[in-house]
Amino acid sequence: MTLTIWVDAWQIQCCGQNFATGDVISWTLLEADPEDYADVVGSERAQEIDFCEEHHGQGEGRAPTSVEVLSITEVHCRYGVPPGATEKVNCPVPGTTVLVPVDKADGWAKDRPDVSFTGYLVTARYAT
Repeated sequence: MTLTIWVDAWQIQCCGQNFATGDVISWTLLEADPEDYADVVGSERAQEIDFCEEHHGQGEGRAPTSVEVLSITEVHCRYGVPPGATEKVNCPVPGTTVLVPVDKADGWAKDRPDVSFTGYLVTARYAT
């Protein structure tokens, strides 16, 4: 059984570990709400996300899960102030997602033209 795991850029930048395809790693996994990722990766792709990796707060007290990394995809999207917003808060702009398959992840992917790096989609399976 394969899993799709969201890894926020800021989580790995703060205190995460680098990882690569084929690595077995231990992560604290929280069940993902697809709505949280729909604007970043699109509604259809968001439905595929099973878990998010968590290093802070919400993950405390949960046992880590060992997984083998099968594939890694960088996720980039544009951010902007939504039309009609009363506050100048940048949010993901739906429909601007750029997916880039990679072999390694260190949290510091280069921005692409007109989009910013926001995280990784990781396909994995439970390690035995």
